[in-house]
Amino acid sequence: MEGRYVSQKISRSRWRPVSGSRLQAPECFATGSWDAEQNKVCLWETHDIEISETDQLYEEDPKLMCSIDHNGDVMDLQFLDQERIITASSTGSVTIFRHHPNSQTLSVLQRWDHAHYHSCDSAPCTSLVCNGPEIVTVGEDGRINHFQADQREPVRIIDNADSSSLNAVTFLRTTEILTVNSIGQLKIWDFRQPGNKPSQIYSLTGERVPLHCVDRHPNQQHIVGTGGQDGTLCIWDVRQGSMPISLLEAHSAEMWEVHFHPSNPDHVFTCSEDGSLWHWNASIINPEPPSFLQQGRRNFSLNSGVPLADINQSVSSAWLAIDAAKGRVDINNLLSHYSLSVNSLDVVGEYLVCGTDAEAIYITRNLQL
Repeated sequence: MEGRYVSQKISRSRWRPVSGSRLQAPECFATGSWDAEQNKVCLWETHDIEISETDQLYEEDPKLMCSIDHNGDVMDLQFLDQERIITASSTGSVTIFRHHPNSQTLSVLQRWDHAHYHSCDSAPCTSLVCNGPEIVTVGEDGRINHFQADQREPVRIIDNADSSSLNAVTFLRTTEILTVNSIGQLKIWDFRQPGNKPSQIYSLTGERVPLHCVDRHPNQQHIVGTGGQDGTLCIWDVRQGSMPISLLEAHSAEMWEVHFHPSNPDHVFTCSEDGSLWHWNASIINPEPPSFLQQGRRNFSLNSGVPLADINQSVSSAWLAIDAAKGRVDINNLLSHYSLSVNSLDVVGEYLVCGTDAEAIYITRNLQL
């Protein structure tokens, strides 16, 4: 994994969507910073250069294409499309930036000031998600905003959606979203329904451990992964029950992001305050006990007491098989000997990018999937 120091703490890192073939390698990513006198949104170019004399590929360090000042910490960042980036700010604002390829500049296209606020002050916008022109934001004020990228006025605002801070949001379906909050709850909201009540509420048992991140399985929408303050990876099946189906002991500190691989969802990636970046591989359920732990690699199992069944699971159902099968998930720490927080990651194909509090960006170009 190659790294580059960028003189800013990176709060978010995202690959730009690739055009054309899904097999095309991403060549550009965006980052947002935090905890600086002047935070920034940056666009970086990264690609392999072919050396004709040897016909070998040389991995070039990421090159800064352009940047723009950002008001407040970048709490979240997503690409709307290849030219537009949307950010969530600690000031409560939501901003759309446009990239101008000819001049290699970024400009503000649209801003919703004070999209999140308390009665006497602004409230951080903690997370956002977009699907085409549809944008949903959540914040510490417990508010849910539904915007359209080309409209100034919100499509809908759900005030007092939650009595605690909403920390992350993602789409479940076109008209439904998932949120996680600071008291360990996962909620489904259906925009077709009026009012400010969720259609479903799921929660962790025992102590109300704050949840910080959520992601949905790309092929089977009922499978959801969350992570939170205790570093545990929770797998939920929102079709049944109100509790997670699996709790996987994970990081030793807060888990900041969880992402299913978009085309190989048996693989999950998580990052943490403890400085680790983990690759979880559930594609092979190993019935044999581990002999020796490989360096930089750990094996975890769920001690459910259920006899191991003969399992030949498809890619989309491996995460549901873990509990019943006492399956072992292979975990590889992609950042060994690291100490400061890894705040964000994004993965496309064999390419992964992550941002850290050590003012560094790390890129992996050959993930073993």
